[in-house]
Amino acid sequence: MQETSVTGMPLPHEDEDGTPIPVTIPVALGTHTHAVFTTRLGGISEGSFASLNLGGRAGDSEEAVASNRAALQKALQADLSLVAQVHSREVFDADSVVDSWNTSYGFDATGFADSQLRIEADAQVSTACSLALGMFAADCLPVLLADDEAGVIAAAHCGRKGLMAGVLDAVIEAMCEKGAERSRITAVLGPCICGDCYEVGESIARDFEKRYPQTVTKTRFGGIGIDIAEAARIDLALAGVANIVDALPRVTAAAQYLSEDEELRTICEVDREGESLPERLQNLQNPMCTLENPLWYSHRRASLAGKSHEGRLLALVIRDK
Repeated sequence: MQETSVTGMPLPHEDEDGTPIPVTIPVALGTHTHAVFTTRLGGISEGSFASLNLGGRAGDSEEAVASNRAALQKALQADLSLVAQVHSREVFDADSVVDSWNTSYGFDATGFADSQLRIEADAQVSTACSLALGMFAADCLPVLLADDEAGVIAAAHCGRKGLMAGVLDAVIEAMCEKGAERSRITAVLGPCICGDCYEVGESIARDFEKRYPQTVTKTRFGGIGIDIAEAARIDLALAGVANIVDALPRVTAAAQYLSEDEELRTICEVDREGESLPERLQNLQNPMCTLENPLWYSHRRASLAGKSHEGRLLALVIRDK
């Protein structure tokens, strides 16, 4: 059995030097590009943020977040490009500040006191190698895109507001301005709250359905909801992006592999967000759903448990050397 630290949490997955190893799920987007989803495992954050919290604005300690990001950068062998997400359609050209990064993990734009560069955007685009474009998530949908032939990568934060604002249209247009062709772009949808769990007000749902037909749902809680993943698929199809990689098989395999992981088991015992790990996995209907799958952080799951804080995962896209 994995050792337990003095705080009662299992020691994180570590290398021979004692450095935490973030537990991630990779998905190939092409010969030279791939996506990565981080999980809750393999970091040093504690409490509601245990253990691989990568978000800097949720209330976690700056030291823990910085350590988690540094460990992720080491594992990916790529710098991290992060922005302050504001539910907009703004696209940031990460190539424009390649000489201005001010931390060891690229540039930080999440509100740390020592951060000198703050970029507000909900999408990023780049042609750089070994640069991981990241989008934070804890229920909103991250969409990662790549034109492997042109060497153009992009990431978008697709919450309800961002989708309605047209963030996917904006980022695909930005990719094309860098040489991508819509017919060559491959996309993958990351973890997000599913339509069976994302309950919203009726007026919000009806407004959403006007733009995205047949995306209104009845949730498992009995109320009206929306399916943001299906909305993103509609936008991608309308934009001419037909190649969509299904991440579900990889995520399902990861959930099965980690079903007896001691760190995940202990997180589920102490997070007050649901039942034990075996019970949560037994009731799991959609492994991609952030509310259902204990591998992911979820704002809605934390709120339902009466908590005011939760961590953030990162969905990243990387162009390899």
